[in-house]
Amino acid sequence: MTKDVSLRPVEVDDLAIFFEQQLDPVANYMAAFTVKEPTDRAAFDAHWAKILGDEHILIRTILLERQVAGHIEFFERFGQPEISYWLGKRFWGKGIATEALALFLGVAKERPLYARAAKDNLASVRVLEKCGFSVVAEDTGYANARGREVEEFILKLVENI
Repeated sequence: MTKDVSLRPVEVDDLAIFFEQQLDPVANYMAAFTVKEPTDRAAFDAHWAKILGDEHILIRTILLERQVAGHIEFFERFGQPEISYWLGKRFWGKGIATEALALFLGVAKERPLYARAAKDNLASVRVLEKCGFSVVAEDTGYANARGREVEEFILKLVENI
């Protein structure tokens, strides 16, 4: 793992970078369960205002050498604590997501902790498994980025490895 990955609270200037990252069609396809219209800046801003205003959501900006690489968050969905992350495509395949998740798990300490990933997003599934998550179930949901139902894995972390 690289020592150049760090996390910090989200700053207003990060949002423009997050918006640019979500415009990438390949990244949207891999994430699958994205917003309906990723090019709608007003909807993006409203969504992020809601996230940043919710005291129950823990969110951090992922940095690589002080450069914004993405974000990672802890929230509740379906009555269970869950994490999710997004990494800009140019940061893929460098161990950054794994390092960021490992760092984040030191902050988001609630266990068990859940995550979801499209079944064909093998890189994301592998990141989660490297950090101690195991597949415990499968589900199907409508994926805006793909315009159809997509199978997904539900993963669970009981304790850090």
